Amino acid sequence: MKALFFLRHYNDIDHITPIISKWIDSGHSCDVVLIGSSRFRNDFRIRFLMGLDRVRVAHILDLLPLLEFCRWWFQTLILIRSLRRPLIGPLVETLASIFNIKQREPIWRSTANRLLTRTFKDNNEGVVAFDWIERNSSICVEWVEVLLSIARSKGLGTVSLPHGDSPHANQLIRRGERSLKPDTTYSAARIFDKLVVPNELCAGRFRPFLDGQKIAVLGSPRYCDEWLRKFAKLLPPSPITYSNSQLKVVLFLRKSNFTTFWEEVGEVVQIIAAFPKVELIIKPHTRGGWQQSLTRSASLRRLSNVSVADNNMHSAHLLNWADVIVDIATSVAFEAVKANKPVLAADYLHAGRSTVADFMPETELKCRDDVYKRIDEFITSGCDSFYIKEHRQRFLEEVLEVGGADVLPRYITLLEELGTHINHD
Repeated sequence: MKALFFLRHYNDIDHITPIISKWIDSGHSCDVVLIGSSRFRNDFRIRFLMGLDRVRVAHILDLLPLLEFCRWWFQTLILIRSLRRPLIGPLVETLASIFNIKQREPIWRSTANRLLTRTFKDNNEGVVAFDWIERNSSICVEWVEVLLSIARSKGLGTVSLPHGDSPHANQLIRRGERSLKPDTTYSAARIFDKLVVPNELCAGRFRPFLDGQKIAVLGSPRYCDEWLRKFAKLLPPSPITYSNSQLKVVLFLRKSNFTTFWEEVGEVVQIIAAFPKVELIIKPHTRGGWQQSLTRSASLRRLSNVSVADNNMHSAHLLNWADVIVDIATSVAFEAVKANKPVLAADYLHAGRSTVADFMPETELKCRDDVYKRIDEFITSGCDSFYIKEHRQRFLEEVLEVGGADVLPRYITLLEELGTHINHD
């Protein structure tokens, strides 16, 4: 069976590559179309996919005539919400009204038909997959909706696959969120035949907008045992210079649109750095990290045992290097829990409740005293026996391995079912 996967940024490449790999292992074939930055053609996971039999990888720029691509890109720019900013917002809205939906549709249909025909030709069995598409995504929902409509008319299945997880156990986590009503950002998921999530925490975002039959809870493709074993062999050599520090700590930061108390984050960095036997690396978020004041702090850069990771340091490199992870509610911490490395859930540094602390209260930092005591304990007593066994096991079963540890075969079964005529009759 044939599949067409659209990938657009770091996170969905990270979480969907395991599914594509298993799809090929199961005897199927696919096309992968990159619709984000062209720099991802050099990502090590994309390079891995390029080396697989029965996989074609291409950037959308290489698949469309230049004029058509330029019009597609222009129409995308005037519709994505990230450009609706105070200075240029009125101009963007004006352009969107001039180039209205009637004028936009021919390009949407032309590009969609071109891409679908390239993959499926006259074959009316197969599946089209995107990541989670939200109303504020850096992709035009209007175009995706047109493409999916045409795909269904050809007898193809459509699915939205995970590009992450739910590192927060609460709902109001971003700046400006003040009401506990369903977040319409997630309503765009209705345009798919099926939405897949790793766990019930993620499913809860979408349930107000989707019939229960359209949601599949299948576990985490990124953090399942099968992929972690393969991923360890794919990861490029680490650029981190190893030292003789007694305790190695990594601090993972969130995207800039989440409410984070940056002054206190800076204090925590100073507390950790004050221990002479500790080395700390700060990892900005892969998208928007440059907007965070902490990584530009002159006082931070003067600390000899503190450094800021660059783009060549993948999160997996840092997790392998670290003894301890300080987390401000990121799903990267889930891999550390899986590896049984201590995660210090610094919930008092942000306006949310982390999933890690919610399942494993022993991980939570509630004040500066906790930071100091924990680092001191790790130095004097080591990092073993950190988690309460029952808490960690419940986390693995309810967050990462819902339905059992054999996660990836469930994804392939779902894609195969969507790709048959049975689901479209």
